[in-house]
Amino acid sequence: MRGSRALAVLAAVCLMGTLAGAVPATAEPYCGITWGSTAKTVVVQRSINTLYDVRAGRHDCYDRVVIELTEPGAQGFDVRYVDQVIDLGTGAPVPLRGGARLRVSTAPASVWSATGHLLYDPPNPAEAADVRGFQTFRQIAFAGDDNNVGLFGLGVRARLPFRAFWLDGDEHTTQRLVVDVAHQW
Repeated sequence: MRGSRALAVLAAVCLMGTLAGAVPATAEPYCGITWGSTAKTVVVQRSINTLYDVRAGRHDCYDRVVIELTEPGAQGFDVRYVDQVIDLGTGAPVPLRGGARLRVSTAPASVWSATGHLLYDPPNPAEAADVRGFQTFRQIAFAGDDNNVGLFGLGVRARLPFRAFWLDGDEHTTQRLVVDVAHQW
């Protein structure tokens, strides 16, 4: 009887060892991405900058939106998933395609130049950049500019990892807020 028990325990241990070897101990992150989906915020106090362009691009592992400002130097931003993006002018929810919504704000930033010229006025604010055929982005909408905050809504396929950062310009180039959203977890 003792020998039978010992063989059964040995067989169970061998089976567990075989199964454990078949499953990797840790899964590799998709494309090495470890960004997460929590809010990304940088607070900077400085003079008002002028927002003048937005564009989007596709990459192997993520989709990217770039918001350009006219002046170099640090700016603040807040990028986070929200239930609704609210239009700064009307107070109404901005309809966005996709399963999740990212609210992207830049501050201090305005669409008006210091001399009162409108520098950013997309022909269709609901389609601020063309994202047809993108893997993650479903829509980029301009949600207004109020009290020196520029606001965009990103409709994305699902709540996915993202990062946000500034690409600094120099005295001759613009500063760009970059938001990358991964294609998957």
